[in-house]
Amino acid sequence: MLKKILLIPTLSLLLSFSPLTLADYEDGVSAAFKGNFEEAFYEFSLAAEDGLDLAQYNLAILYFMGQGVEENVDLAFKWTQAAAKQGHSAAQYNLGSLYYSGDGTTEDLDEAINWYSEAAKGGHPEAAFLLAKMYQEGEGVPADPVQAHAWASMAVSRDHQGAGDVRADIETGMDSDQLSQARRLFARWQIN
Repeated sequence: MLKKILLIPTLSLLLSFSPLTLADYEDGVSAAFKGNFEEAFYEFSLAAEDGLDLAQYNLAILYFMGQGVEENVDLAFKWTQAAAKQGHSAAQYNLGSLYYSGDGTTEDLDEAINWYSEAAKGGHPEAAFLLAKMYQEGEGVPADPVQAHAWASMAVSRDHQGAGDVRADIETGMDSDQLSQARRLFARWQIN
């Protein structure tokens, strides 16, 4: 699951960061695109230490993949967690994956589900889809068609391919009361 993690060089001009922090991040993105991961590591490190979640997220990827730096899952966890705590949805998804697999931390399914939920509510379609499947199949959680349907609906709303089929499959085993509960749950998530 974790090997799907990709370097996502999303540039967001965050006004709360100094121009130097943003310049460091931009230089890191540029270096990564050129395949110069040692320079990317250096630049992302500077911006990550200044608290830029995008840099923390990308620095974690470099540590996890061993690009520009020796592979280190403990430091990958540290930087993923820093970015996740700031609300970076891809980092939240990755942190859930680290807890799920126990890479860089102790395996903790409750924490994994917590972070997958945060990521899904933050707009991460794969996190919502994964939760739908976990609740559908009872993987790490009790099987719950209401939760499964609500998470599948979240994934559908985020344009996840395949989520519509999973939601339809879940619906075949639900009664009208369960379906109503699932729709209300999804609606509450949309409001919050």
